Amino acid sequence: MTYEHINFEIKDAIATITFNRPKALNALNRALLNEFAAALDRVEESGDVRVLVLTGSGDKAFVAGADITEINQLSPLGAKHFARRGLEAINRLPQLAIPVIAAVNGYALGGGTEMALACDFIYAAETAHFGLPEINLGIIPGFGGTQRLARLIGPNMAREMIYTGKMIDAAQALQLGIVNRICTPDQLLTDVRGIAATLASKGKVALRAAKQSINNGLNVDLASGLAMENDAFALCLASEDAREGTSAFLEKRKPEFKGALTD
Repeated sequence: MTYEHINFEIKDAIATITFNRPKALNALNRALLNEFAAALDRVEESGDVRVLVLTGSGDKAFVAGADITEINQLSPLGAKHFARRGLEAINRLPQLAIPVIAAVNGYALGGGTEMALACDFIYAAETAHFGLPEINLGIIPGFGGTQRLARLIGPNMAREMIYTGKMIDAAQALQLGIVNRICTPDQLLTDVRGIAATLASKGKVALRAAKQSINNGLNVDLASGLAMENDAFALCLASEDAREGTSAFLEKRKPEFKGALTD
């Protein structure tokens, strides 16, 4: 498939989707969301991809939000469809069996923050800024921001950010637990690809089990979450990678995980 609004590549088991509308600061429109969904289909269909990285083209923006020129023309029913389309695409990120890392290289506002929050974790350039400024347009976040941000940083801090529409810089995002690491702009993708390579060297079954256990466990009580973890642990031991990992430990060598999710 030929893409107009994103770049897509797979190298060394790492897939990278780059939002590529630099003149619009990589804002999310319907065409981009359709291409993004198609790229996620390719990631899911490829048995070779072990990690997905999301970033933005240029040095100004990761994603500066949804495209306001489209939003301005929407009817209420059109707005619901647009928000649902964006949410459906973004919701696929936590549902993927592989880790997803956001490399935030500039402004991540509105839909950009919402996109990043749906990833497993975020590395940010020193120049990155985050925010949900929809209140300044007379609307609210529509791609999951009110829900994911409150769960991540707590409802009170989320309320302040959403009610005021204020932006925060990378240092504040790190302090709040939104960001895992701050990098210099020229080092961001190098650092992200480094951690992605580390994750790609792990067993796919175990990574999927860890991701599902964490994400699903956040939505239930502790006892139910522990039961999920117990089941996932037991299923991991049925995989080729578990046999390889435990054997490598006993034989005092580095494991070579080659198992598939369909083991």
